[in-house]
Amino acid sequence: MTLTSITSRALAVLCLGLFAAFALPQIAEAQQINPTAESVTEESLMQALSGDAQVQGRVTIPDGLSTGVIKPGNKDWAATLGGPVRIVTILSVVGIVAVLLLFYMVRGKIRIDAGPSTQRILRFNSFERFAHWLMAGSFIVLALTGLNLIFGRSIILPLFGENVFGTLSAWGKLAHNYMGFAFMLGLVLAFVSWVAHNIPNKLDLVWIKQGGGLFSKDVHPPAKKFNAGQKVIFWSVIGGGAALSFTGVMLLFPGLAGGEAGWQLYQVIHGVVAAILTAIVVAHIYIGSVGMEGAFDAMGSGEVDLNWAKEHHSLWVDEVQSSGGKSAGSAKAHPAE
Repeated sequence: MTLTSITSRALAVLCLGLFAAFALPQIAEAQQINPTAESVTEESLMQALSGDAQVQGRVTIPDGLSTGVIKPGNKDWAATLGGPVRIVTILSVVGIVAVLLLFYMVRGKIRIDAGPSTQRILRFNSFERFAHWLMAGSFIVLALTGLNLIFGRSIILPLFGENVFGTLSAWGKLAHNYMGFAFMLGLVLAFVSWVAHNIPNKLDLVWIKQGGGLFSKDVHPPAKKFNAGQKVIFWSVIGGGAALSFTGVMLLFPGLAGGEAGWQLYQVIHGVVAAILTAIVVAHIYIGSVGMEGAFDAMGSGEVDLNWAKEHHSLWVDEVQSSGGKSAGSAKAHPAE
């Protein structure tokens, strides 16, 4: 074998090696689906990905989960999330509205049996009302924006179109994220203000046995500043609000949630608790507004009708009047203007 033939064969082998090193990967890459290509359909992209595979990007923030651009498995997760959360929300909210409508048709508005008096008594001071409205106002925003996340695509999108739905959802997400902190602050202020008055006692059993006087006239079980029904509302809001606050922080900062599985679990808990708490708050709003005469004044002006107070919180009125109106958050009765 001559030197020329050996050299020729060596050059041929070298060329084949270079072709394998550079050309073949390019051919293989060309056969892969390019997610930015105009000809790529969603169906073909989903078929190309399976299991935990996903289209990933690059981020500069610490949250590594945000690199996932498209992950087919999330469709199954979205369906799982939408199922139980939607069902609980519909049963809770629609159910409580139906019950309240039925109650109103049967019982009507709960009136002051003795009729309005000419005297009023301070029920809640300005600090207590601030805590209540901070918590209540932020919760309403959170509830509405949360409902949009669950039902907006199936209700608002078909009715108002993509532009309205997209704008509403974008601003709603920002409102939901930041209003959560206002709700947390209101929750803490409400707890500090009223926890001492919401410790269960034997009087609560009497109130429960008599149905709080809600189902019959001229029945007024004794109660202090908060009756058993209000205590149920208080502890439901405190407990549910604490759960929403904790899971909400986990959703805002996925790195704290212990991975994708933990984040998804917190999302389910957040949605279910929010649905149940929303139903409880709807009942509270009903009783505090159209359901009971004189109830709104407690958080409106802070002063309530004396006869209303005697019928629903007789022991509290006795405490206030015996102390000369010097007890915390209270004042003795005075003539109405």
